[in-house]
Amino acid sequence: MTTDNPTNERTIPSVSITTARTGASTKANAMGMRVMQERAYARRGEQYLLIKSPPASGKSRALMFIALDKLRNQGIKQAIIVVPERSIGGSFADEKLSANGFPYDWTVKPQWNLCNAPGIDEPKVAKSKVKAVGEFLASDDEVLVCTHATFRFAVDELGVEAFDNRLIAVDEFHHVSSNPDNRLGAQLGQFIVRDKVHLVAMTGSYFRGDAEAVLAPSDEAKFVTVTYTYYEQLNGYEHLKSLDIGYFFYTGRYLDAIMKVLDPSIKTIVHIPNVNSKESTKDKHKEVDEIMESLGTWKGIDPATGFHMIEIAGGRVIKVADLVDDDPAKRDKVAASLKDPSQKNNRDHVDIIIALGMAKEGFDWIWCEHALTVGYRSSLTEVIQIIGRATRDAPGKERARFTNLIAEPDAAEALVVDAINDTLKAIAASLLMEQVLAPRFEFTPKDSGAKPGFDYGEKGYEEGKTNVGFNEETGQFHFEIKGLVTPETPEATRICKEDLNEVITAFVQDKTALERGLFDRENTLPEELTQARMGKIVRERYPDLSETDQEAIRQHAIAALNLTQRAKELASGIDTGTGDQRGNTALLDGVRQIAMDVRDLDIDMIDKINPFDAAYAVLGKAMDEKTLRQVQAAIAAKRVSIPYEEARELAVRALRFKQERGRAPDITSQDAWEKKLAEGVAALARYRAAKTANG
Repeated sequence: MTTDNPTNERTIPSVSITTARTGASTKANAMGMRVMQERAYARRGEQYLLIKSPPASGKSRALMFIALDKLRNQGIKQAIIVVPERSIGGSFADEKLSANGFPYDWTVKPQWNLCNAPGIDEPKVAKSKVKAVGEFLASDDEVLVCTHATFRFAVDELGVEAFDNRLIAVDEFHHVSSNPDNRLGAQLGQFIVRDKVHLVAMTGSYFRGDAEAVLAPSDEAKFVTVTYTYYEQLNGYEHLKSLDIGYFFYTGRYLDAIMKVLDPSIKTIVHIPNVNSKESTKDKHKEVDEIMESLGTWKGIDPATGFHMIEIAGGRVIKVADLVDDDPAKRDKVAASLKDPSQKNNRDHVDIIIALGMAKEGFDWIWCEHALTVGYRSSLTEVIQIIGRATRDAPGKERARFTNLIAEPDAAEALVVDAINDTLKAIAASLLMEQVLAPRFEFTPKDSGAKPGFDYGEKGYEEGKTNVGFNEETGQFHFEIKGLVTPETPEATRICKEDLNEVITAFVQDKTALERGLFDRENTLPEELTQARMGKIVRERYPDLSETDQEAIRQHAIAALNLTQRAKELASGIDTGTGDQRGNTALLDGVRQIAMDVRDLDIDMIDKINPFDAAYAVLGKAMDEKTLRQVQAAIAAKRVSIPYEEARELAVRALRFKQERGRAPDITSQDAWEKKLAEGVAALARYRAAKTANG
């Protein structure tokens, strides 16, 4: 990477997952179910079921199987399918499931697919749809499909009791929140309290809320979770071989840099920035026009589809779909052409789609090879959904990629620290996606024994002494860790198995942790991040759990994050010590290398690793050195001695230190972390003394 590039563009090296292409995830059983669908169907008898599975894994059809069994065999009167937007309603169109061995067919009468009904989902104009929901509930018909908005209005008007003995299936469940202002979340809470419906929740994201939990912990505990990982999904594809995730820094206007990452020969969805973002020129239509001009020579509009025809270098004419146009007739025509079922398997139907708010969720274009988004996305859920647009399996499609085009902060700006916030959020999204793509980890204390289904190498579990096993089918690693705390309760055990990425999400979104871990490294001990910051996040997230369970969750989360980051370092070939590039492999290869190298993995050793080391190494290669130094200096200058919240967290850790070692931490200790703990205790004492003195 050179610094004399005239346009000053810099790319953060991609994180890549390479798959075995076993074909397993696309193969159907005797009833026409793929692996994920079969796994979900096995739990069809559960009253509350949560399906966490990547985009394109077949969640819609999985729901059809489950709903039909509930209707035919479990005494459920009706099934109501709730989707976030009308365009996704098409995913639940009629399916002749019996043709592949299932005993029943999926049928939705036209009048009960309210996603196809005219009108928008706002209270004043949605009365007819709410009336239709009431008519459906009074009928003998079985299936209704509507949007989240229509369902919310219907529940408000009809009451939760009107839905007794029904199945309510919520697609894209991450739209729900336990926040009282989230109506759908509040209504689901009421349904759970009444306990007279069955609920199936589905999400393509691995965490169910960015800043807020989807459900209250007491409600969430009632759900049985079915998890199908990205690794299982991608590894089981027949065609797609690799998925790359990268970031591209630019200076100036994004329109002057976009052709550095937009290849017109690759099937691409481009998400231009929100008009309120700093990347936007504030004229979205001119942005679309300029992108098309950069692609080639405009040759008109196809009257049948509404697609723009553009001749690119070499003379080939490509088709570009504009979903940004505000003209409803034009946009609806383009959207209808993209959803045309007769063209689903036609690779030449369209080449590039330009969108703003559309084409993120439930948008099925199997030929998409590149998801290119301009500007950071504050919602990590949204990032995962956008990436999911490119992860469909299709003949001849071996590589998929996600690129985030990000404005580099200007070192000359007075508010350079504020400007870096967008970059921090982009890095947070990258860290989370690396966690999502990584194999799943199962951690146990040292010498706890081999796990069934795991391969411990040629020497086996005992003789090899590495005690690291791998399950090729599920892509799961078993690591034994010395000093690891074991969760005491079923809830903590569930969190350690199912929800570590949610804990990690909160951590990588923590601005203080990111700033210190990336830009104030000389003044920040790793334990301040791994123990104090992560410990605080876990305690706030799970306040009702015991200290032992909280510590177990903290240790499992930081172990998963740091092992993934070490694997990224090995996979990307970036040496965190020198910043040198050593070559590039896949993330899974990096984890395998850790497994080969590990002899005695210790939780104390893991806690001494800065979780942002690998991110800093690639950022140092990608960002202008002057900007990097200025940001580091500005963030270091912001740091006060020890803030109250941090002093309290350090005091909590100091108490644990005293319990483990039989003495309080010594402020004169040569061990930096012990000294920091003692400083935290002293600072907390000063805060409390000052509070007492002030009455």
